[in-house]
Parts: sequence; structure tokens; C-alpha cells
Amino acid sequence: MAQATTTDVLVQEPEARTRGWWWVIIHFCQRNPMGAVAGVAIVIIVAIAVFAPFVATHHPTEEADFRALREAPSGAHWMGTDDIGRDLYSRVVYGARVSLFVALIAVLVGDLIGAAWGVATGYIGGKFDIYSQRFLELMMSFPTLILAMILVLAMGAGVWTVIVAISITRIPLSVRVVRSVTLSIKEFAYVDAAQAIGASSSRVMIRHIAPQCVAPWLVLATAHLGSVIILEASLGFLGVGVPLPTATWGNMLGGPVAAGLIPRWWMVIFPGLAITVTVLAFNLFGDSIRDALDPKLRGRT
Repeated sequence: MAQATTTDVLVQEPEARTRGWWWVIIHFCQRNPMGAVAGVAIVIIVAIAVFAPFVATHHPTEEADFRALREAPSGAHWMGTDDIGRDLYSRVVYGARVSLFVALIAVLVGDLIGAAWGVATGYIGGKFDIYSQRFLELMMSFPTLILAMILVLAMGAGVWTVIVAISITRIPLSVRVVRSVTLSIKEFAYVDAAQAIGASSSRVMIRHIAPQCVAPWLVLATAHLGSVIILEASLGFLGVGVPLPTATWGNMLGGPVAAGLIPRWWMVIFPGLAITVTVLAFNLFGDSIRDALDPKLRGRT
């Protein structure tokens, strides 16, 4: 019996090693069908944004047709035209490029800074931890949209200023989440062993603690993507986001509403639908990643 068990282990070990990313993807799709659908939607949206010049039918800013102002959807303009005759479909396509770029860079920068800060404050502790938490509480006392607006107005309008402003609003929650994980990890025996053999604090944080925070950080980052898209669209809707004539989903919504109390339906429906589908896809995908990485949920469907 012992020989058979050993043989089974030896046979299963090479099979486990040959399992690659395809097996992980297939297993994820089987256990999280909604997450798989959301992932496909994200891939399609990102592909549309990357290949916008080939997908769009018109230029988003230069090809204004003043003979077709506020024209309803037709064969020439699939989603209609805006107040100055620009093709709405092309602007939605190019708006995906700007909105996703702002969201991805803002989440990457803000959550990475927050993760590094969270590991440091959780591991070092003491006065550094106390002062850090009080400063983060001060930042969190401002509503996210108000804080982003203040930062954008202070730095001036532009794509990169919007990215910086949104990135700063992502830091407090990232610090809180990663800090809580760090506080539990630093009590493990292997961290004490690394300290006992003379490893420096920076080496312990980088080599032993930070890798254990990747899973919760990944879940947090995917969840933040949907929130950041909403935040960027809100800034554009209020007129303090990426300035015109650059097409973003937010300023496409804000322009018709500011021009009239009852805007043409296609000017609101299509940009709003793009925001809704994208945010829903990122939220569902983030929830599926959380379920896949949470050991307490691995045995459930």
C-alpha cells in the first residue's frame, strides 16, 4: 500500500508541473462562468481601445459635419452625432482609449504606492504607523470625488493631472488593506527566522512579506478599476476632467446635459451604456478573482 501511494505521488507530481496557464484559465472559467464572461468583455473593450483608429469610422475631433447636427442614429452615423456634428460612435470608441488609460495608470500608481506604504507601516509600526494612520484618516475624511476635484483644480486640467489626482485618492484604502495583511504575516515563524539570521528590515519586507500581499492587492486593484472609471467619468461630467476636445465618456455625458435640460437620447444612452458595461465587467471579474484566491471559497461553486 505504501509503495502504491508513493508511485501515485510520483506520477501526479509531473502532471501537476505540466499544468500551465491554459489549465488555470480553463479551471477559472469552469468555476466562475460570470467572471469568464466579464473577462471576455474586458478583453474586447481593451482591444477596441487599442485598435481605435481601425474600429472607428470617423475622426473623433476633426471630422465635424455641420449639416448633420444632433442627427439620430443612421447608416452613416451608427450612434448619431453630437451638437457640432461629430460622429458619436467614433467618440465612444476613442473615449474608451482615454478612460481606460487613465483608469489603468491611476490604479497601478495609486495602489502600488499604497501597497508599499502599507507594508512599511505595518512592519515598522511605532510612531511611523501612528502618524501614517492619522494622515490617512485625514485624507479619507474628504469624499473621493471632492478630493479629486480639489487636486485637479489645484494642478490644472490635463490627462496626467487627472491621473495623479485619482491616484492619490486610491492610496488610503490600499494602505489599510495591505497593512492589515502585513500585521498578520509578520507574526509568522518564517519572518522571525529571517530576522534571526540577520536579514535587514528592507529584505524582510521585500522578500518575505510583500509577496504574500500580492493576492489581496490584485483583488483590490481589479475592484478599484471600476471605481476609477466612474470617478474619471464624474470629473469629466462636471467639466474638471480631461479637457475638450479630447473624447472621454464623462465629458461626452456632461456636454449634452450642459447644453440643454433635455438632451437627445442617443447622446446620453451610448456613453452611459459604455460606462455601465465596462464597470460591470471589471466588478464581476474582480469578484471572481477574489473568490478564486480566497481559500474559504475554493470548495464552493
